[in-house]
Amino acid sequence: MTQKIRENLKYTPEHEWVRPDGQRAVIGISFHAQDTLGDIVFVELPKVGSLLVAGKAFGVVESTKAVNELFSPLSGKVLRVNEVLASEPQWVNTEPYEQGWMIEIEMSQPDELNALMDAAAYQNFLSQP
Repeated sequence: MTQKIRENLKYTPEHEWVRPDGQRAVIGISFHAQDTLGDIVFVELPKVGSLLVAGKAFGVVESTKAVNELFSPLSGKVLRVNEVLASEPQWVNTEPYEQGWMIEIEMSQPDELNALMDAAAYQNFLSQP
């Protein structure tokens, strides 16, 4: 099973993760999020070229337990979407940080990364009652 919290990622209170790389960033949901949701049965993602705004919904993840909106941790333009998730949404459960990634964006405001939690802060956030 995948590592629960990755040191090289940034996290949001809504349990999205971000892997920045220059002006680009890959986004998905954390191990904690997929574990809480249960078996993922459907993922709806934006189209390539869509413009995202930090804090606004960009998609939906549906599990056997619930339907949840996905919130963009950063503003930017969608460069790539993980098309595999349309037919194999279970990758979000088995590999949320690798094959289960959701979108890649070109950040329009890279300074928004400063508002996200590092691994230690996210671990602390998860341990709060």
